[in-house]
Amino acid sequence: MKVRRLSYALGAEVLGVDITGPLPPTLVEEILGLWHEHQVLLFRGAALTPQQQIQFTENFGEPDRHEGNPNFRMAGYPELIEITNKLSANGKASPTKDVGRAWHSDLEHTLQPLKGSVLWCGALPDVGGDTMFANMYMAFETLSPGLQKTLASLEAEHDVIASFSPKYAPPDPEHVAALRRTAPPVAHPVVRVHPATGRKSLFLSERVSGFVGWTYEESRPLLQFLSEHFTQPELVYRHQWQLHDMVMWDNRCVNHQALGNYDRSQVRYMRRTSIIGEPLGRPMNSVLAVA
Repeated sequence: MKVRRLSYALGAEVLGVDITGPLPPTLVEEILGLWHEHQVLLFRGAALTPQQQIQFTENFGEPDRHEGNPNFRMAGYPELIEITNKLSANGKASPTKDVGRAWHSDLEHTLQPLKGSVLWCGALPDVGGDTMFANMYMAFETLSPGLQKTLASLEAEHDVIASFSPKYAPPDPEHVAALRRTAPPVAHPVVRVHPATGRKSLFLSERVSGFVGWTYEESRPLLQFLSEHFTQPELVYRHQWQLHDMVMWDNRCVNHQALGNYDRSQVRYMRRTSIIGEPLGRPMNSVLAVA
């Protein structure tokens, strides 16, 4: 096994490993160590079947069955969701065609955000359709000590409604209503300690409504500053997909964003498995202060 770093901020390509079959426990431990070190791992040229992708994911935790997004699931495989702009057989648009346009971490709007995600590329446009990843360890560590102290005392409201910013795509009222029934607003700590590495990271994204006990007007300037901070080029890796790439990232210390920079008449098709994470935060009906 060889390892090649992908950027200054985060990411590494793992070479010389066949991930299409069972992995010995010693190799799983090596990959896990690399994952904790680099946060994003890339495996190239892996022509995986759906079952092989699920089998690989099971090495690192229990796959989520995506109960909160049943219409995203691949037929016959509840552990897999399809993220694509490909039209269905009856010509209907895919519900995932604009998924992931805002910076986020997966299922952050729930009481059990994902531990990690494993995304496999099955079809690509000629150019574009990239995915960007931000190192949220470095985002925290490069702030001033004073701001670090302030943020460590705060919680933020994560709301599924906020994940449909008009900046990226118009909301689907039916989908929003379905998610609202299963995912009411939650409060998470702004600074999160990784259970495996012990490092502190920002746990914020463009899906956050505001800070607990602060008004919307008070929250927005600081959220805007932090968003601009963690997305600066020095803290980001931009992945240009190749066919049959598989990328796994640590959702607890990485934010990501899917770019819509491609010809929509061409198909972009991704399959994702998700690893169930640790319980976090607390439920709230409304945690923002009233102005």
